[in-house]
Amino acid sequence: MARYIMAIDSGRCMNCKACIIACQQRNNVPYGLARNWIRETVRPQEKAGFHFQPGACMHCDNPSCVRVCPTGATWKGADGVVEIDPACCTGCGSCIEACPYHARFKNPRTGTADKCDYCRGSGVDGIPACVSVCPTHCRIYGDADDPASDVAQVLAARKHIHIVPEHSGARPTLTYLDATDPVLLPEGPVTSSPMDVMPHLAKAVTVAGGFVLAALAGTLIRQRISPSDREEAELAREEKADAQNSPDVQDQGRSS
Repeated sequence: MARYIMAIDSGRCMNCKACIIACQQRNNVPYGLARNWIRETVRPQEKAGFHFQPGACMHCDNPSCVRVCPTGATWKGADGVVEIDPACCTGCGSCIEACPYHARFKNPRTGTADKCDYCRGSGVDGIPACVSVCPTHCRIYGDADDPASDVAQVLAARKHIHIVPEHSGARPTLTYLDATDPVLLPEGPVTSSPMDVMPHLAKAVTVAGGFVLAALAGTLIRQRISPSDREEAELAREEKADAQNSPDVQDQGRSS
């Protein structure tokens, strides 16, 4: 039986957000929400001054979200993936509150719990979207029990780091390689800052666009109702030139 695991080399992450956007598009995640994230930690010793830590559902062994679900809508599969059956989910929010990683949210479109399922629910087999698009290949995914898989080989060669919130008893399978930062998770759900500000930017652009359109419309109306002095002078010159070039004026000139 396969045992699917994601390993992350957070030292390779450059915070491009490709993984977040690809996940949103493939899994039809509502705007402003995300199944995965990138946490940012200030580290002066790093070249960029920051350390970036990608993350998502940890697909825990003996997960707390499964234990508290009253309908059995969420479960841990034999292949290691924690999944949600939307048809059984009542949207009670128990699993969302129970997850120590804040990896779940309530989907406003469906009214049910949502989270990373390694793109199982997207109808696309194989590699998760976040893994496929990562330009630095910091996310590695596959069958950990297959010695030939990329994830099995990297797990065999490098140190494993698991982030376990204090007093949570969590047993995450998502693994960080060698080292990562932060090692303690912040309180409350985490989304990447560019995703947070986008609604505000969109609103600001809409308002600014409205002012620009209003100004253009006002200028057009003013010009049609009351042409400017410059425009009137131009019209007068054109009328005078047309009058001078008329056949009657030219005939009068020749006869004189």
